[in-house]
Amino acid sequence: MKSNLIQRTITGIVFVVVLVGCILWSPISFSLLFTLIAALSVHEFGHLMNVYNRMSMNKTITALGAAYLFMALGSFCIGATDARIFLPYLFLLLYVMITELYLKKANPLGNWACSMLSQLYVALPFALLNILAYHNSPENSSVTYNPILPLSIFVFIWLSDTGAYCVGSLIGKHRLFERISPKKSWEGSIGGAVFSIASSLIFAHCYPFFSIAQWAGLAAIVVVFGTWGDLTESLMKRQLGIKDSGNILPGHGGMLDRFDSALMAIPAAVIYLYVLTLF
Repeated sequence: MKSNLIQRTITGIVFVVVLVGCILWSPISFSLLFTLIAALSVHEFGHLMNVYNRMSMNKTITALGAAYLFMALGSFCIGATDARIFLPYLFLLLYVMITELYLKKANPLGNWACSMLSQLYVALPFALLNILAYHNSPENSSVTYNPILPLSIFVFIWLSDTGAYCVGSLIGKHRLFERISPKKSWEGSIGGAVFSIASSLIFAHCYPFFSIAQWAGLAAIVVVFGTWGDLTESLMKRQLGIKDSGNILPGHGGMLDRFDSALMAIPAAVIYLYVLTLF
């Protein structure tokens, strides 16, 4: 147990340092990291579907699609290209659909569904990080890279998870969603939300491009949808009868285990920020 704790600690520290470092370092390191993460996550999803759900989706093609979608949306956001950059991605989706007509696999409908789900559930949320990272400057019609917004999403998620674990371990009695995740409690979830919203006050002080209320609202959105994202992956793993989505991160499981909350929190954050622009 002690050895496992040391392994989890080392992996966790390296994971956080690499993620935070690449987001803050430059837009290039940000793009390279999340292109890789998106591809690995979709490949892992495909492996789970093929091995435990008896599908035969093309893991390589769908992983390449995830990587391309991230880079394409990034290029579009910085104004380096127009919407035609998405045409190869659309061709890839058509390719995935059409090839099932000729491969004579046992469950083409399942393969179609899982392939499209890999893009909607996994690839798209990672690609949407570009919308959080790049902002148009009305003053000089240029695009700037702002690493704070994408970083804040992960900080809110980490603090929510930490707060939920600490508070839930101490006073957690009422189960949040016992059918899917028996260990989660309402007390822990509320504690995690308090941790995240409290941290949003620090963001508001250090980065006042949002008001206190807007930062707090973003933290609340991330907590709520991050919890649903966590539960969604838990439901998937229960359906498949597995504990972890993979073993690429020693002591922490797979890519989907580490980014399950973000897969719903990122799209929700994008919607929230667009709604703010309406007022």
